[in-house]
Amino acid sequence: MTVTTNRLKSLVSRSRRKFLKGLFNSCVLIVTLPYFKPVKAQANAQAVPVLSGTEFDLTIAHTLVNITGTERLATTINGTVPGPTLHWQEGDTVTLRVKNLLPEDTSLHWHGIILPYQMDGAPQISFDGIAPGETFTYHFKVQQSGTYWYHSHSEMQEQTGLYGAIVIDPLKPDPNQADRDYVVLMSDWTDEDPMAVFGKLKKESAYYNHNQPTVVDFFRDVANEGLGSAIEKRHMWNMMRMNRTDLSDISASTYTYLVNGHNSEDNWLGLFKWGEKVRLRFINASAQSFFDVRIPGLKMTVAAADGQNVDPVEVDEFRIGLAETYDVIVSPEDNAYTIFAQAMDRTGYVRGTLAAQSGLSASVPALDKAQPLTMGDMMGAMDHDMAGMDHSKMTPEKMSQMDHSMHDMKGMSDAKTASKKSIQVHHASTEFGVSVDMRVDTPRTNLDDPGVGLRNNGRRVLTYADLHTVGGTLDARPPTREMELHLTGNMQRYMWSFDGVDYSNSKPIHFRYGERLRVILHNDTMMAHPVHLHGMWSELESEDGQFQARKHTIIVQPAQRVTFLVTADALGRWPWHCHLFYHMHAGMFREVVVS
Repeated sequence: MTVTTNRLKSLVSRSRRKFLKGLFNSCVLIVTLPYFKPVKAQANAQAVPVLSGTEFDLTIAHTLVNITGTERLATTINGTVPGPTLHWQEGDTVTLRVKNLLPEDTSLHWHGIILPYQMDGAPQISFDGIAPGETFTYHFKVQQSGTYWYHSHSEMQEQTGLYGAIVIDPLKPDPNQADRDYVVLMSDWTDEDPMAVFGKLKKESAYYNHNQPTVVDFFRDVANEGLGSAIEKRHMWNMMRMNRTDLSDISASTYTYLVNGHNSEDNWLGLFKWGEKVRLRFINASAQSFFDVRIPGLKMTVAAADGQNVDPVEVDEFRIGLAETYDVIVSPEDNAYTIFAQAMDRTGYVRGTLAAQSGLSASVPALDKAQPLTMGDMMGAMDHDMAGMDHSKMTPEKMSQMDHSMHDMKGMSDAKTASKKSIQVHHASTEFGVSVDMRVDTPRTNLDDPGVGLRNNGRRVLTYADLHTVGGTLDARPPTREMELHLTGNMQRYMWSFDGVDYSNSKPIHFRYGERLRVILHNDTMMAHPVHLHGMWSELESEDGQFQARKHTIIVQPAQRVTFLVTADALGRWPWHCHLFYHMHAGMFREVVVS
């Protein structure tokens, strides 16, 4: 009788919880009905709302959107994708009331903004998240200026539309004046459920890679190199379990690329008048896509990177990694220009238009041919030495010999480094495990490489070596400690981590409050990773250890080693992670504790 009674109580309790949950979801549906009106924004520069001042009310809800011709449910802020552009003033204190009308927890993270950790918006690290039906109030002083952005740090919401731009006016006049000012926020959209995308990657990491070598490619190699060489080359890559065309995990086979929420057919429009200077604030708010950006026929002067003014540099093209921002100044002289942003894997693009009047457009260039990864992208420091080699004649035996020579070079490099520095660098023993399928012993350190697909393309392409933040370092002290992190992964199993340890099995990294330390990021994978440390600036160093640029997100190319300095001036708990959305969810994430 007792068992039956307890069972009955349990059933009643579960039924009651189910009823209450259903009732709550019904209430949420009723409250959010205004947001369920299908959204199809007009293709002009005013489509994304701009909110200014110091007090903001933001509502997160589900909204039907039509981006690809099929209605899908997006996660929106005040009913739009992207969310409103937030316009702040340096020195002001802002208050943002964020209401959650979703049936699940949510959050907003203010990317690149220096603030108290409790306001950072990272669930389970800096706060509990915003529960369904609740409102959380963010309140902090704006201590910087420039171009930034915000996004959800909860579940898969960032991939489904929960992001927006931030523009902060400086206290002092900006040296880079412009007559017009436009945000150009780029993102990627899929009609698929993001969890389904993640599941496909876990089962087959190359699921969305339609650029893999074909029989036609093989016979082309046979014609150019001979049968034996063509077979040896494929055997070599197969033995290494590497895919030369694995540039992006997710391609245009499922992604639609957007500018300010518009696809290429919409053709986002920014107007100008003859003789005007136009500032374009490029933001990469995508989940998984690197973009290579150019405006054919128009030079771009890069004026700021990650919100920080840099010495102006004129370029034809730049690669913008996930979470990065670049401000460029242009001086249009013709009636119309195409803003052309092609995905790094060359499977798709998004375009917008700068024009003197509505209705004008310019020709859209063809996609560049996809370039496969090189041996240098796999092995690192041998890249320059191998530039003149015929990679097709690299047999497994020669690869083995080169591997031994690379170990010898590693020893010489370590000896040189040891004589130059007295600080010891420790390597994690976990770097060799089931979650790590390769190790680069001699990573390259060059910052003047634009990256695969942009090398020697006939255009002037921006590199990190070109960036020099105005005013130099914020802290002239030398580092008293060094910390090295390896970016690791098993590409076939779609496992991503730092030092071979995924987030669920990791321990927090500790910074001492007030210390100045050097961080070394060593990429042991064949993919570029955008690494973002919350709450503190990352001061990128040149190859010879000089200050280069102040950034909040640093792209580490395949088989590359970069260093940056950090001043641990922000008490609290902070995330540190790869900003490739699905890499972060797969485990490339750590917690930093500053105490």
